[in-house]
Amino acid sequence: MSSVSTKEPSDNSVEIPVDSSQEKVDSIESKKSSKKVEDLEVKDAQLIFQTVWHELEQEMGVENLKFPAEIFWLNGAPGAGKGTQTAFIMEFRDLTEKPIIVSELLKSPEARKKIDAGLLAGDREVTKLVFRSLLNPEYESGAIVDGYPRTKSQVECLKLFHNRLSELRSKYLGTLQETQFPKPRFHIIMLFIDEEESVRRQLLRGQRTIAHNAEVEASGVGESWEIRKTDLEEDAAHRRYKTFKESTYDSLTTLREVFHYHFINAHGSVIEVQQRIISELKYQSSLELDEATYDRISSIPLAEKLSLHARQILVHRLDSYEKFHSELFGQVVGLIKSKFIPIVEKHSISGLAYINSEEAVFDDPLAIAMLIDVFTERGFTAVVDIRKKNVPARVDPKTYEIINRVQKVYRVRINFDGSKIRRGV
Repeated sequence: MSSVSTKEPSDNSVEIPVDSSQEKVDSIESKKSSKKVEDLEVKDAQLIFQTVWHELEQEMGVENLKFPAEIFWLNGAPGAGKGTQTAFIMEFRDLTEKPIIVSELLKSPEARKKIDAGLLAGDREVTKLVFRSLLNPEYESGAIVDGYPRTKSQVECLKLFHNRLSELRSKYLGTLQETQFPKPRFHIIMLFIDEEESVRRQLLRGQRTIAHNAEVEASGVGESWEIRKTDLEEDAAHRRYKTFKESTYDSLTTLREVFHYHFINAHGSVIEVQQRIISELKYQSSLELDEATYDRISSIPLAEKLSLHARQILVHRLDSYEKFHSELFGQVVGLIKSKFIPIVEKHSISGLAYINSEEAVFDDPLAIAMLIDVFTERGFTAVVDIRKKNVPARVDPKTYEIINRVQKVYRVRINFDGSKIRRGV
């Protein structure tokens, strides 16, 4: 594995927030009006994406739009340590090429003008620069993108981007070009610290930069580090954090239920944060079950994908079973695999199976709920009916009276999509 070194204490952010006071906002708007400078960036994400994609198709050709199989979209609070942790993520995932840093892509005069004014670069410009960079053959095995997406429009463009890559995968599946269009795997990584810690780190970075630059100037050895205005003034550092929280953070949280979303607590030492990254990257995703839960039930046949909303609720329940009722959950899953699935498989043509069980574990109502949820997660519909009947148990030796016991029979009805062979399809 390769490591990547950095030479400056920066989190490579592209945004410098403007003063939130009404006076400065009015001043900026007035200057824009007087100079007849209008931001004509189309904010409709679908139009932005379609325009960018069309330009890439014209430039490269559809058959040459070969993007990485795995992309890590990295963002974080100011001072969260993206520069440091990017190198670690690359080494951990065995990525040898340097990350794509959006702030370094934005070198055009137009982009710099916006950034210097405390604004974010235009969504269309940023999106095209990022997508175009991802087409470099060096990123074939995977890439880290530092600083995208940051706005709501960019977030929506990312969703459309993933959908388009999935469509390309389906289009070329089974052809000689199949390997050129892998199934896209997107990871959203958010390094988070609270405002107090962010401001402290920003100001500390400013102090270190000043000291470093003074040493370089005095000795004539080394390179000066770029210093941000937000690293010198506490109010500016607070405003920068506010911009991150209101723009980037809130937008990215909407991706939690769409892609692999890795929320990393960046408080503590570098080693502590790295351990959290290792743990989080092993996690399936927010839409997938917890790793231990998934391992427990993954051998049960999957019938069909559940709807997103239903799955969110279902996953929460299943993960709680694994976390808080692990022993009982293990018993239920074991019974499903050993007792239920063999019978279900025998009725695969009809798509309907009735199974009677007298297992004592189902005397616990929670076990019944677990059974229903596990089958639901795997694409089946399960209904449980409890039937009771008196069964002769013994005879009283004195009165010769027959003593009965109550027998519980749990009758489980399981529905699923049966074979289409019977219908001649």
